[in-house]
Amino acid sequence: MFGRSAEVQALKGISIAVDRGESFGLVGESGSGKTTLTRSILHLEQPTSGRILFEGRDLATLSGAELRRLRARVQIVFQDPYASLNPRMTVQDIVTEPMVVHQDVLGLGGRQRTERAAELLSLVGLGPQHLRRYPHEFSGGQRQRICIARALASGPELLLLDEPTSALDVSVQAQVLNLLCDLQDRLGLTYFFISHDLAVVRYLCSRVALIYRGELVEEGETGRIFDAPETEYAQMLIGAMPEISVPR
Repeated sequence: MFGRSAEVQALKGISIAVDRGESFGLVGESGSGKTTLTRSILHLEQPTSGRILFEGRDLATLSGAELRRLRARVQIVFQDPYASLNPRMTVQDIVTEPMVVHQDVLGLGGRQRTERAAELLSLVGLGPQHLRRYPHEFSGGQRQRICIARALASGPELLLLDEPTSALDVSVQAQVLNLLCDLQDRLGLTYFFISHDLAVVRYLCSRVALIYRGELVEEGETGRIFDAPETEYAQMLIGAMPEISVPR
């Protein structure tokens, strides 16, 4: 009863490559290993085996200074915009915080940070008049826009999008998805989109991987996966998928 618990492999033999400038979707049920993989990419968890490479560099071999510089280039947008923002900080403080953390990379002074924060808010559909407000003064969709602005503050190349629309109303989901598409076109971003919502992944992503209980089930071009799934698990998931209509 009180013996050692059996070791559980959260991820088993997964090999995924994400190309610069693409939107890659990772789909799986709760407990499939999506969160473990995301935390490993962010170097918040150390894999017991295998490697995670960024531009050919193994994250496990990076020095502390190299890892800090990497984190300026890889940012995340979390699922819950209500829990992701410090209620005691103004929007200006929230959006400029990554610029302070990565001051050695960005080299922005106080006035430059404020100007950049205003630019980022405009980029996500808000405005400089929102800088002095607090998170509780915004709707869920607006809060997620603030989270996206914060993620962009360090000038990243790769965004990890962890279920970024699942906590939002359906109409607001469409707005945020369109914003993400527009930002990718403007900024040349690479997206690693983590979700259990196949319809959203089909809309946003050019390639997709399905994982189940820590194992890669199927991977390929989004159109091929959804139109002609090869595995029984993929066929079951896609057969149960609702339709989504996102006005552009």
